Amino acid sequence: MRIAVTTPRGHVGHHLVRMLIRAGTRPLLLTRHPDDLDSKMREHVDVAQADSWDQDQVVAATRGVDAVYWVNPPPASGDPLADHALATEAIVAAVAANRIPRVVFQSSVGAEKRHGAGEIDGLAATEIALDALGTDVTHLRCGYFFTNLALDLDALRAGELQTVLPLDAPMAWVAPRDIAEVAAATLLSPSWSGRRVQAVHGPEDLSWSEVSELLTAELGRDIAVERIEDQRMREQLLAAGMPEPMADAMLGMSTGLRDDFVPEQPRSLVSCTPTTLRSWVREELAGRA
Repeated sequence: MRIAVTTPRGHVGHHLVRMLIRAGTRPLLLTRHPDDLDSKMREHVDVAQADSWDQDQVVAATRGVDAVYWVNPPPASGDPLADHALATEAIVAAVAANRIPRVVFQSSVGAEKRHGAGEIDGLAATEIALDALGTDVTHLRCGYFFTNLALDLDALRAGELQTVLPLDAPMAWVAPRDIAEVAAATLLSPSWSGRRVQAVHGPEDLSWSEVSELLTAELGRDIAVERIEDQRMREQLLAAGMPEPMADAMLGMSTGLRDDFVPEQPRSLVSCTPTTLRSWVREELAGRA
């Protein structure tokens, strides 16, 4: 079975590649920068240089594959929805041209809204486009990545985190490694077909207040979380140099899932994964924050 993996150096991808290797496969890695791959894995993988926003490159790179793990790359142009549209066009063209029979797509909780969730709307559009192809597809609706806490280490070191969400509102938090585990099992399983949605919610829902208490205990210093107004957050994003479309798309991921939003997939044995935020903070964050 020939499996293609995009963003193989990403938070999920670098775990997924190693899992597929350990499972006895030889994954095909699609990457813009082949020279940046871990030299230790070179003998265990095939590599194709391809930009996931370039339709022709993706079509050429995926000829002959049986399944693809597709991740829309992190937006880079300043217009996230436009970048997601380019990625969508690339994977749709590849599946159609190469008759790829199976796709596992890394989506997000909130994509079920289809509109009104900021950057997540771009993932929703990819889901819709893949569904229209009639190929076997699983959409992984993932919770909030633990690794997002490491995006602003200076704020963590200062003990001051900010959000526009209610501090007592629980939401799904998940370890990227757990997403990779679900992705690997899905890619390798012959028992599913058609369109599926698989939630990946982590072990428990956590509010920002609970996360603040956990971080305080594990990092050994006070970590306070402040809820701020939407406009103040937007102004801060713009002041940090974000173009307006990017700032609005980032803010929308929170505001769009804030008022009475309930994920389409319930928390269950199927959607829960094992890694706790506490264990991840101890193993991955404590030494850096």
